[in-house]
Amino acid sequence: MILTIISDTHNKHKHITGDLKGGDLLLHAGDISSMGYEHEIREFAKWYNGLNNYHHKVFIAGNHDWGFQNNVEKVKSILSEYDTINYLQDDFITVGDSDPHDPNVNTVKIWGSPWQPEFYNWAFNLPRNGEELKAVWDMIPEDIDILITHGPAWGFLDDVEGRRNDHLGCELLAERIKQIKPKIHICGHIHTGYGHYYDGHTHYFNASVLNERYLYSHLPWHIDWNPLTNEIQFL
Repeated sequence: MILTIISDTHNKHKHITGDLKGGDLLLHAGDISSMGYEHEIREFAKWYNGLNNYHHKVFIAGNHDWGFQNNVEKVKSILSEYDTINYLQDDFITVGDSDPHDPNVNTVKIWGSPWQPEFYNWAFNLPRNGEELKAVWDMIPEDIDILITHGPAWGFLDDVEGRRNDHLGCELLAERIKQIKPKIHICGHIHTGYGHYYDGHTHYFNASVLNERYLYSHLPWHIDWNPLTNEIQFL
């Protein structure tokens, strides 16, 4: 299964179009916009829907995407105009591989959420280590294959550049991942945390394509992934 993984495009999604190689599944871990205004959401949805070189396209919101928190019904109405994209907010979707004759691939279950520990005065904030945040992570199904959250898990690709041992990830999310061991965890949010890490159970990807100055400097992750063995090859 060919996956492309991106995050934190902040209205600069068209800058990366040429680096989206196509495949089975395109995954975006939030911050599609600068403030989540209606015109920003419409522009992103039109672009995302038009990426016809992907069989499935899934995304979540991030802390900049205020419209998804403040007027979710309006957002759902906008997204309903586009039939090839899937938005997840504390929910899951099951998708199949594009080749039904491939014996190595069946279906994969993807769960996504935009919530994060409180981070300044942005959207989708919940008190760090609080019961509300724990309740969100407890909703993650135990049989999930791919987990998408906007923020990283604590200690995994969540370092702030220039501030040693300053982790901004979520402790409760890290605990839940340790419990359920998803095959892949995708995040963004901390632009300087861009990278990949494998702990023997879960592949962690911070997919922030913009750097801390909001310039496009990190390439989308493009991988060949076997969901049965959890082996990946970087393409």
